[in-house]
Amino acid sequence: MRTTTRRALVTALALLPLAAPAGAQNLTIGIGGSVTSLDPHFYNASPNNSLSMHLFDRLVERDARAQPYPGLATEWRAIEPTVWEFKLRPGVKWHDGRDFTADDVAFTIERTPNVPNSPGGFGGFVRAIRRVEIVDPLTIRFHTAAPHPLLPTELASVAIISRHAAGNATTEDYNAGRAAVGTGPYRLVSYANGDRTELARNDAYWGQRQPWARVSYRIMANDGARSAALLAGDVDVIDQVPSTDLERLGRDQRVVLSRIQGLRVIYLQADFSRSANVPFVTDNAGQPLARNPFQDVRVRRALSTAINRQALAERVMEGTAAPTGQWLPEGTFGYNPEVAPPRFDPEGARRLLAEAGFPQGFRMTLHSPNDRYPNDAKTAQAVAQMWTRIGVQTQVDALPWASFAQRSSRQEFAMRLLGWGSVTGEASYMLVNVLGTFDREARTGASNMGRYSNPQLDALTARAASTLDDGQRAALLREGVQMAMDDVGLIPLFQLVNIWAHRRTIAFDSRMDERTLAMSARPAN
Repeated sequence: MRTTTRRALVTALALLPLAAPAGAQNLTIGIGGSVTSLDPHFYNASPNNSLSMHLFDRLVERDARAQPYPGLATEWRAIEPTVWEFKLRPGVKWHDGRDFTADDVAFTIERTPNVPNSPGGFGGFVRAIRRVEIVDPLTIRFHTAAPHPLLPTELASVAIISRHAAGNATTEDYNAGRAAVGTGPYRLVSYANGDRTELARNDAYWGQRQPWARVSYRIMANDGARSAALLAGDVDVIDQVPSTDLERLGRDQRVVLSRIQGLRVIYLQADFSRSANVPFVTDNAGQPLARNPFQDVRVRRALSTAINRQALAERVMEGTAAPTGQWLPEGTFGYNPEVAPPRFDPEGARRLLAEAGFPQGFRMTLHSPNDRYPNDAKTAQAVAQMWTRIGVQTQVDALPWASFAQRSSRQEFAMRLLGWGSVTGEASYMLVNVLGTFDREARTGASNMGRYSNPQLDALTARAASTLDDGQRAALLREGVQMAMDDVGLIPLFQLVNIWAHRRTIAFDSRMDERTLAMSARPAN
């Protein structure tokens, strides 16, 4: 009934002209993901990062193809094997008119890994920095324990904040707007958690002047509602275009679809944090298991080979994703052409389960967000059916992202569906943050929700991170990809194609990192 009603609504709206925006210089964006905070260091999730990029800048920025270019730093170089020097852009002002200086950068590096209650922060990007040296107001040096060629690339993920506005600020101070003072192209007008953020153009911005005087950045978790809002003219751009609406929107002459191969993998990760009594896992009689089945690689391989990835890509994602056996698409740094998607083999999966001591399988719950990734809950349901067919009786609990993220970070789930966008375009990004052993002091594994740990993989990742020669580092990363996938540290499903829909009166630059930005939109000629 609901599906029929939604389709009827979209059909009716398609007959209406797209309404003109409220003002020629105003832009309204509807996003499918949920922004959980204005604090740019609270949670390394794409919706949070997308909104943050309007307010805050980074030393190094990345373009739509994930290539670095100067941001608040105009140049950088390794003056010694373990010392990076960054020259800062002169004349940059904070939104309150104060000068941007190297002291703000030093404060940012100090705060980044120390945000209380962060469900998955940014500490991994500054883990190599052992000491910060302020040379002068526009020159800063980062001292590392070992050569670290990735530092400029990693700092492209760290928003620079001001000491004077955020010296003692909490995440709530950002959400209240008190600390949300950046150097970015837009200033904060208002923030309503779970609803929308209103932005105004920063006319004192150091970079290119933006064409939009005001931007309304709205959270629209319902797929049908986003498409309907675009067709009604209530929004100008939407992301995470529902696969069920692609054909209809593609035929509409008022709408343009912009797409690009993305860097995000949708994957499954089990709980490795317990040796027994894993929550949401029981035997077939409903009793807790005496051991954690996921700590046996044969069980992990069984679950992986029981999944028909081609069917997921074709039937659930309707051609908007590609099956994968790793976390980066072909052509990226560290992609391993020898690691193919696991062959769909349900009979082999049953044999592996029997070898692991589970000939009758077991029961479990797969937790998934229902409003974060395209078709996330539908994907979880399809996987659950495949696992049930090999004897692992699986039910799905799909939750709103805000609740899911917090609970997942507390290791409350046995198995979870997640996504990870390797915005650096390099395999090390996931090796450090998702597959690296969780270690607050070493600042690794910040987004390792399942607490997977492989000391051999950690050592290999560390070697790669300190290898200056690009060819040698790429070879080490390919080896790391092979090791992680052989050990099934996570179960990759497919890589997303990023799709936006927007009014034909707007030109839009689609981004590999899936960031949805007002800065990517401009009036069409």
